[in-house]
Amino acid sequence: MPSLRHCKYSIRKAYPAEFSLLGELTVDVYASLPGMPSVVEQPDYYGLLRDVAMRAHNPANSVFTAVSDSGELLGTVNFFADMSQYGSDRAASSIPNAAGIRYLAVKPERRGSGIGRSLTAYCIGRARELGKSAVILHTTRAMPTAWAMYERMGFQRCAEIDFQQGTLEVFGFRLDLAATGPLFTVAPGDPRCSVTRAE
Repeated sequence: MPSLRHCKYSIRKAYPAEFSLLGELTVDVYASLPGMPSVVEQPDYYGLLRDVAMRAHNPANSVFTAVSDSGELLGTVNFFADMSQYGSDRAASSIPNAAGIRYLAVKPERRGSGIGRSLTAYCIGRARELGKSAVILHTTRAMPTAWAMYERMGFQRCAEIDFQQGTLEVFGFRLDLAATGPLFTVAPGDPRCSVTRAE
């Protein structure tokens, strides 16, 4: 297996044959986070996480995956080109000319190698290509690593789209694309994993 600091991977749309594995990966990642509700406490939510095929059937939603050169599925993210299909609450869904990012998950043993950042950056690039003016996402206090990463990438808190998921507080973030530079990249020689784009 390549070392975490020297693997190469590409980001592309997930294939139907990969949906089940990506669903289980996402459930395992989210359920293992301290402070997140358990599968028993929120079965409908985890059922949604697990059912990648259902989410991918929505034409507004693209399920992307990071895949190593050896074919290992390293992580996944969902990109919503139409915020009316984003599905968190009415406030976020009504934001004009925005795209959304949801369900980011990286294989635990591959964390710390830039994969989550690359998946997020890939979605930001998609939003730019579509002429969107903003990118919206949500996270929780149970996801401090992702929270910090989003802030480093320029996302700012957007309290008006916060919502409550059962007992879990979910916090909104917004990246205004007009106020940021070009697509974030992982440069050659970066000690994190390098990434190539694949359609």
